[in-house]
Amino acid sequence: MYTQGLNELAARPLAAVQEDPERLRRFEARIDAEEKIEPKDWMPETYRQTLIRQISQHAHSEIVGMLPEGNWIGRAPSLLRKSILIAKVQDEGGHGAYLYSAAETLGISRAELIEQLLSGAAKYSSIFNYPTLTWADVGAIGWLVDGAAIMNQIPLCRCSYGPYSRAMIRICKEESFHQRQGYDLMLKLARGSAAQRAIAQDALNRWWWPSLMMFGPPDTASPHTALSVRWKIKRFTNDELRQKFVDFTVPQARFLGLEIPDPALRWDAGRGQHVHGEIDWSEFQEVVRGNGPCNRDRLQARRDAHESGRWVREAALAHAAKRARAAAA
Repeated sequence: MYTQGLNELAARPLAAVQEDPERLRRFEARIDAEEKIEPKDWMPETYRQTLIRQISQHAHSEIVGMLPEGNWIGRAPSLLRKSILIAKVQDEGGHGAYLYSAAETLGISRAELIEQLLSGAAKYSSIFNYPTLTWADVGAIGWLVDGAAIMNQIPLCRCSYGPYSRAMIRICKEESFHQRQGYDLMLKLARGSAAQRAIAQDALNRWWWPSLMMFGPPDTASPHTALSVRWKIKRFTNDELRQKFVDFTVPQARFLGLEIPDPALRWDAGRGQHVHGEIDWSEFQEVVRGNGPCNRDRLQARRDAHESGRWVREAALAHAAKRARAAAA
């Protein structure tokens, strides 16, 4: 879902590579002509590294993103809600698989990608380092987090790299279901009892600002955005996407009868858009650095799951080796 790590405030610089000027000119001409770049095509090493970083962080976010909501599958209030949540979590696992496959076309192995996640060397979206305290959080994640993801991901369907753009078409269709079910859950709570409305408002209060942070730091502090837009990996900057999300979401909250937790929020008629308050970027930096409420728990859960599945991987490799020996005999 989430490509925030491409623009971290303290991101390490990409390796500097001296490219052939003529090849680079032809590559950029193809980008300008809206041609897709495919795995066997020549591409600048910086383009390749940027894509590996973005796609792998996106894949990691899908996998880690299963954890906050998966925590509620056994506590869903009805069989309908349980089946919806199971389907949603299952979708996220599938999205991670698509995206790991897309990253592999760039010359990096899935094992290496997973090791980067488990070691803490790779990042995933900061939003998944917050706890899901009530059932309303499941609705808020669907409405706000998946809504923000869709805002970011629909333009990725036009990403210049073919395997990534094609993977995003199916992912965006499934994410639209995730957003709708989340909003439907919030609508049921907002029109329910006083206690239900209270937990819906509380969930909005806690998830609003982290959802705005999902788009990454402001453009002025986003070192890789300009080149990513130039090469059409991204189509919009962080601030442009964040603004689209605010303008889209504020009327939805009004329809729910819930209040956006931003006293500075106002409509600017001259600009034709909402103006929101200042984001606490110090909180964002702390979470990205591994000091969020659930950073350690999320990584440990993934490490435990990876270790628990070791016997399955070893058995599959042994079976494949056995079949290969039989075929060679």
